[in-house]
Amino acid sequence: MNGAVDFGQRETVVVVGHGMVGHRFVEALRARDTEGRWQVVVLGEEALPAYDRVGLSSYVGTWDAAALALPGNDYHGDDLVELRLGARVETIDRQAREVRTATGETIAYDALVLATGSYPFVPPVPGHDLDACFVYRTLDDLDGIRAAAHRAGPGAAGVVVGGGLLGLEAANALRLLGITPHVVEFNPRLMPAQIDAGGGAVLAGLVSALGLEVHTGVATSGIEATDSGVRVTLSDDSVIDAGLVVFSAGVRPRDQLAADSGLELGPRGGVGTDLGLRTSDPNIWAIGECAAVEGACYGLVAPGYTTAEIVADRLLGGAGEFPGADMSTKLKLLGVDVASFGDAHAATEGALSVVLHDAAKGTYAKLVVSDDAKTLLGGILVGDATAYSALRPLVGRPLPAEPAALISPAGAELGADALPDDAQICSCNNVSKGAICSAITEGACDIPSVKSCTSAGTSCGGCVPMLKKLLQQSGVALSKALCEHFEQSRSELFQIVEVTGIRTFSGLIAKYGKGCGCDICKPTVASILASTSSEHILDGEQAALQDTNDHFLANLQKNGTYSVVPRMPGGEVTAQQLITIGEVAAEFDLYVKVTGGQRIDMFGARVDQLPLIWRRLVDAGMESGHAYGKSLRTVKSCVGSTWCRYGQQDSVGMAVRLEKRYRGLRSPHKIKLGVSGCARECAEARGKDVGVIATEQGWNLYVGGNGGLTPKHAVLLAGELDDETLIKYIDRYLMFYIRTADRLQRTAPWQESLDGGFEHLTQVICADSLGIAEDLEAAMAAHVAGYRDEWAEVLDDEEKLSRFVSFVNAPEQSDPTIAFDDSGERKVPVLLGLPEVAAGTRPK
Repeated sequence: MNGAVDFGQRETVVVVGHGMVGHRFVEALRARDTEGRWQVVVLGEEALPAYDRVGLSSYVGTWDAAALALPGNDYHGDDLVELRLGARVETIDRQAREVRTATGETIAYDALVLATGSYPFVPPVPGHDLDACFVYRTLDDLDGIRAAAHRAGPGAAGVVVGGGLLGLEAANALRLLGITPHVVEFNPRLMPAQIDAGGGAVLAGLVSALGLEVHTGVATSGIEATDSGVRVTLSDDSVIDAGLVVFSAGVRPRDQLAADSGLELGPRGGVGTDLGLRTSDPNIWAIGECAAVEGACYGLVAPGYTTAEIVADRLLGGAGEFPGADMSTKLKLLGVDVASFGDAHAATEGALSVVLHDAAKGTYAKLVVSDDAKTLLGGILVGDATAYSALRPLVGRPLPAEPAALISPAGAELGADALPDDAQICSCNNVSKGAICSAITEGACDIPSVKSCTSAGTSCGGCVPMLKKLLQQSGVALSKALCEHFEQSRSELFQIVEVTGIRTFSGLIAKYGKGCGCDICKPTVASILASTSSEHILDGEQAALQDTNDHFLANLQKNGTYSVVPRMPGGEVTAQQLITIGEVAAEFDLYVKVTGGQRIDMFGARVDQLPLIWRRLVDAGMESGHAYGKSLRTVKSCVGSTWCRYGQQDSVGMAVRLEKRYRGLRSPHKIKLGVSGCARECAEARGKDVGVIATEQGWNLYVGGNGGLTPKHAVLLAGELDDETLIKYIDRYLMFYIRTADRLQRTAPWQESLDGGFEHLTQVICADSLGIAEDLEAAMAAHVAGYRDEWAEVLDDEEKLSRFVSFVNAPEQSDPTIAFDDSGERKVPVLLGLPEVAAGTRPK
């Protein structure tokens, strides 16, 4: 389309670039522009809308671009934002206030925002442009690296040129692809911008132990093509025969578009701006990595977000200015903690360094302090960065204790009270201690609510430990007590039951609790007892502990009847079983519905009819689907490679195997699983507590997906697993959840509440960091070996059968309050004599 686009009376702001910072600018402007003053046109060069480039490495193994998509990146439903993808801007006509794209389209602007980001620096090494050479910047780059790694084959070498942050991430990506990484760094240590020689030495030792080959103090002299890939020659004349090369030697601001249009550049590149992010043209602004704010470019996302917020403020008449950038970083590289903050290299005149190096543990801690040792200037942590969240906000402030005591394991622990209200707790989103404490005072009494109110902890997560300390300091942290009868938490009671062997509620409360119990602790203890043994939940004293659903092994409905859901593993069912279900539904006049979990639900059974219905189903080879319990519900699947032309693995077979393995597993909350046969995700596995998605190489395992009031996508735990490793990891995950989660806590909030977060969970499950993997697997094996169908056991026990009557004193009489209306297309319950149910309250 030729000619300028006219948007009417509104002013038009054109955004060149749709990365993380460009997207943040659009969000900030639209949130503040309550009068709809600005029409926004976003021109993105890539084919995909904004995605999490910081989390680029998580793409490896999942190969699911949608998982990296930033929330709201398509601006659906917002008429004031137009997103155009694949629209590379080639020229800016500053006089006409127009930009021209590669397709010849011309778009007029009142304000222009350059968010062009940066590009990877590739040193001019002979052979750098061979087909086997890549950069590590976009999803397309990773797709190319993946293809080259598959061509090279498992065990082949891969060279990463650059030993900084991105270089080590690239090396980890190669490792996950089965390639042996060689990291080549010109400087004498890894991560030279963030850590010093001592920290670099410790880091090199830690990553070498994980399978990386580290070459420091050398350069790449040349790259030659070979039959199997490339031959890389280093400056010390050593040679590496490799399958591919990845350049990750730093980035440069993308300022060519600005330079071609005559805008002033910074002394070291980048689009020159003032503190308000305005360029030498008053109608053009620059944000993010491409901006040289008073001559300085910043390569982290946090200062980029700050620049985006400032320009949004300026376009609406504000006077925001760039306050400077906190270049602190905390990350986990290949499972190794690395953190750097403040003046980490002791560049300040008179600065002193206090260092603690524990070679046995593989940790390095350094604090940089003023010449009088009273003010913290910066620091470095390698191997253990738990103190980062408390130390970083103290930069530039008086130290609350001796420097050595703050990094010594036996020294002082920093409390939240050591920080002033203006201390920045969350550097990613610029949230102060005062803002967090205000949110807590106003009612945010847990981590999720603090995150929601303040945005603290929603980006890198490094400040979450400090959020917990602030909650504790404010006195609003909830007691760990299960209820008034037990001072212990659910996980502590679980450990007590396991260690003591107590098998009754009365025995447990007599020794470790007080009183007679309540409707909180009784079903919780019942669940713990069921999780630690294969006893029937209606045996002896346990029967009195169950809530209504578990007591009658069926779901209570609003008119006092029950629903019956037989198990159909993986959605599989035989023709004869379907016939039996139909016959049972007809005989007992039940309403039938196919559930969202690929099962058939029959509604309207009276309690005295339940055993009769179960008998018919059990005789047909079916069993309890546990639709009533806090236990495994379903394992949803697609048809997978057995039938589908896109399927990569047998998803049905795996779903059946998983459902039969974990059926009857009692847990703090219900558990749902899903198995998809390919990345098209027909089983919606990432919406499940445990999701399994097939790849060409095996299975990707996702955990912590929940529906409900606050839906969560599951997160990748491990990728490209074989069948046995997949099941081993699921065994460990589910048993760890069962042992440590709170009462009625689903997997998503449980994962978020873990000390150490998801990284800790990954280490526990995949690396056995706590040394409990064998115990968790043994506990699951005991469950599998001891499983018995609860319906069948009731049918074989006269004492249990006697419970299934409407009235104990008149067992032959049916409940007269149960009635139905089947005059319409659907049979529906009629509420008679149950006013509390009609009002929407479930009977006790």
